[in-house]
Amino acid sequence: MVNIIFEAHGTTFDNEEHISSGWFDVELSLLGKKQSIEMGKRYKDKAIDLVYCSDLKRSYNSAEIAFGGRDIEIVRDKRLNECNYGDLNHRPSAKVDPLKIKSIEKPFPNGESYLDTAERIKDFLADLLKNHNNETVMIIGHRATQYGLEHWILGKNYKEIISASWSWQPGWEYKFEKL
Repeated sequence: MVNIIFEAHGTTFDNEEHISSGWFDVELSLLGKKQSIEMGKRYKDKAIDLVYCSDLKRSYNSAEIAFGGRDIEIVRDKRLNECNYGDLNHRPSAKVDPLKIKSIEKPFPNGESYLDTAERIKDFLADLLKNHNNETVMIIGHRATQYGLEHWILGKNYKEIISASWSWQPGWEYKFEKL
């Protein structure tokens, strides 16, 4: 069994401007840096074996701020990246959000679909089972990362996941032993 703690990356300048970054590599805002410090404090007494994050700087900067001073390895993995919105990367969320349900199977223009991101997450989770059995792993990622966790670990369908109302909370915990 693998224990996963999922945390969303800190707030970015795009988040504050209601921009959907996708694969655009945006910086953490001052609020996002503060949130990352708070994340590290939340888990200061928690035994975490390893931290995984996407290779987008908003994710790995959150990991480095939160856990960089501890003796915990931080590993970047592009399979944890946000959905590639293609032509809609770094565009207003008001344009991207209405297309999310339609993009479960059909890719965003010149991008990928949510089922494409699901396959990346499935491959990542298979590696976790192989290499980190009986460990607690922190994943710092994006909404698409969490969609994949909800789908593969909890068995939810993508229409249900994307339609759900998501609000911030201090970490989501998942336990799994098979895909």
